[in-house]
Amino acid sequence: MTKQQRWTAARIPDQTGRVHVVTGATSGLGLATTRALVRAGAHVVLAVRDPEKGRRTVAQLTAEQPGARLEARRLDLADLDSVQAFADGLRADHARLDVLVNNAGVMAPPRTLSAQGHELQFAANHLGHFALTGLLLDRLNAGRDPRVVTVSSINHRQGVLRFDDLGGERGYRPMAFYNRSKFANAVFGRELHRRLTAAGSPVRSLLAHPGYARTNLQFDGPVRLYRVLFGHLGGPLFAQPADRGALPQLYAATAPEARGGEFIGPDGPGELRGSPTRVRLSDAAADEETGRRLWEVSERLTGVKYEVPGP
Repeated sequence: MTKQQRWTAARIPDQTGRVHVVTGATSGLGLATTRALVRAGAHVVLAVRDPEKGRRTVAQLTAEQPGARLEARRLDLADLDSVQAFADGLRADHARLDVLVNNAGVMAPPRTLSAQGHELQFAANHLGHFALTGLLLDRLNAGRDPRVVTVSSINHRQGVLRFDDLGGERGYRPMAFYNRSKFANAVFGRELHRRLTAAGSPVRSLLAHPGYARTNLQFDGPVRLYRVLFGHLGGPLFAQPADRGALPQLYAATAPEARGGEFIGPDGPGELRGSPTRVRLSDAAADEETGRRLWEVSERLTGVKYEVPGP
């Protein structure tokens, strides 16, 4: 995209009548994404871990945009039982969904296990979104111009999937396991694109990353070293605001010209900031054998078997 063509939230097409689901919608990139979609007329389902915070966010956004169509529903992505309950409730109330934005995440906490015993970052950032997408896929297949947008990171290029130690029992390093989870997001988004395309499904799978965006991700979860480095020191110097960081995922979710399989990120130096553009997915994340293996492992660990619908 040239400078004259740089994409902003003002270019989001009218979203009236479209139902979007945004995970992690009460703060950071998720809140910025939800706010922009509401302004464009969308009906947004806020998938939130804290229901009270969800209710406050709905009230805040409704005050900003009277008549906004919003609903907050509880979802703890690190707990597969919560993912199932969320999907069951959503399916009961919505015959179709148009966009799923897999946005929520945790970064570099001390080693913690999920409710099902998986390493927390892999569980919340990848397994929860893998299960959620599979459980909602038939509703998305019934949508209009349906899309799944999975938010990865430039850090996916530093990630390595060690299938013999996904839980970190042999040596846990907080940032290395964050990079691993973002690599898994990237592998999943591309593999989902392959499978949807092969089935002739109308659902598009796209990937996005925000560059370096200043959000509470750098403050709420990381061990102290990374909180200081990425939050207190790096953030004020290099990070762009959340509403700018959300533009790549908004472009992937709404731009008519966005295509399945694309990876959207900032166009600035190092992809740290800037306007949305197509960026490179690492060769390792695009590898078909890695995609197949991660898919099989993810189905086994989540118990969610995908049935990719056709046209």
